[in-house]
Amino acid sequence: MIKKLFTLFKLGRKLAKSDILNVVSKFKKPPLVIKILFQILSFSFSNSHKNNLNNTEGERLSKSLQSMGTTFIKLGQFLVTRPDIIGDELAKQLEGLQDRLPAFPLTVAREIIKKDLGEETFNSIIDLSEPVAAASIAQVHKAKINDNGIIKDVAIKILRPNIKKIFNEEIDALMLFAFFVESFIKKSKRLKLIEVVFLLKEITNLEMDLRFEAAAANEYAENTKNDAGFRVPVIYWNFTSENVMTLDWVDGVSIRETEDLQNRNIDTKRIASDIIQHFLRHAVRDGFFHADMHQGNIFIDNSGQIVPIDFGIMGRLDNLSKRFLAEILFGFIQRDYKKVAEVHLVAGLVPKDVPVDDLAQALRSIGEPIFGQSVKDISGGKLLKQLFDVTEKFNMQTQPQLLMLQKTMVVVEGVARKLNPNTNIWETSKPVLESWLRETKDPINTLSEGLKSTTEVIKRLPDFPEIMDKANQALTFLASGQIPQNSNSYTALNEKKSEMIAFRNQSIIGLLLLVIFSLLVF
Repeated sequence: MIKKLFTLFKLGRKLAKSDILNVVSKFKKPPLVIKILFQILSFSFSNSHKNNLNNTEGERLSKSLQSMGTTFIKLGQFLVTRPDIIGDELAKQLEGLQDRLPAFPLTVAREIIKKDLGEETFNSIIDLSEPVAAASIAQVHKAKINDNGIIKDVAIKILRPNIKKIFNEEIDALMLFAFFVESFIKKSKRLKLIEVVFLLKEITNLEMDLRFEAAAANEYAENTKNDAGFRVPVIYWNFTSENVMTLDWVDGVSIRETEDLQNRNIDTKRIASDIIQHFLRHAVRDGFFHADMHQGNIFIDNSGQIVPIDFGIMGRLDNLSKRFLAEILFGFIQRDYKKVAEVHLVAGLVPKDVPVDDLAQALRSIGEPIFGQSVKDISGGKLLKQLFDVTEKFNMQTQPQLLMLQKTMVVVEGVARKLNPNTNIWETSKPVLESWLRETKDPINTLSEGLKSTTEVIKRLPDFPEIMDKANQALTFLASGQIPQNSNSYTALNEKKSEMIAFRNQSIIGLLLLVIFSLLVF
């Protein structure tokens, strides 16, 4: 526990010497005790710290978090998904947070690969390059491998050395800080800060086992193998381990390079529509979608196919949520608000005693203004946000898995609009939703659903059922924003709380004994 306090002190110094308090004060006024604590921790004889006044508050906050390393970068990225804690405005300011860090040497990368994959496998890797990209948790190298006699270009993702140890030490210290905050500032208990930090720890530790990401990519590839114009890179399991992941190298152009795409005679308007349709298809058909589809994670290969990368954050929807999503969006497209209201009631998302006409009228208040907007202002993601806000008044049950989908939908629509500002979200979405709803009402399809669901995990990843289960657990944690009470993680969280309570009590007793001893002696 003393080590945690020392680590917390070092983190506090980093935090206090950054620009975070000044930036956060623009959004929320911190308590006086926090201001005093930051002044004490930031005391220094050096006057080297200077604010970059040319940047916006959001840019300065993002840079401060980036300068403090992996733990704070991950904390910032996680808090972006929790506007209920930090507020909508601050969450929006942090959305641009990047995790680009200096690369570690190629010699170190070689040693990690050799240790994890073995000497024989390591020796079969050809032309391992210098790092081509470096983030907070891992970096990527280009190489060639011999796959059953065929030489293939691959990308090898390697975890940073000791990253798990460093991250867990720092996150445990932050959890202790969260405990202190909840102990001394009673109003903060409603934010469940300890649970938030513990959840970040659980999710990031799962992300730090690259077999989980490989499992997600493998399932995603299996789901989409028949989707024309869409390709997921192949995972090479013989070259993949806890710290190393190997997959196809993508020869192509990032979709942020719009001019380059146009120079290659690639139809950017078609790509814009395809990105939206593929995303919706994966959500409503498969219930498994890429939840981090920003511009840097989507490439167009030399044959014109859309190729996503980075499968660390994926979203998952159950059958009820898939049906709910498709019926809701299609109902709004048709402007059939009574049908949308009935879906809410049938699915049990609002109490049975809610008058269907009253709910339909509330839904109309969302839909009609949207249809009065110009094409460029219509957003399915924003529609879902408004829907959640309005139906909350009718005691609608929270659908956390849909919140991730809503956030991703906003990003996907933004990506599509950068390629084609006049993308019509409704016209693009309609054929996908129509097709899926028609197929799911087919009695033959319904009959085969049970058989399909019981075999899908075995079919997708026969050699790694335990990894797949843990990967699903990570997705559940991330999607729901909470830790299930019947899980091992919930037990571990309670053990951490008990440990911190015991430390607090022992500290108080020790302090009292010290005071009593001082009074007796002096």
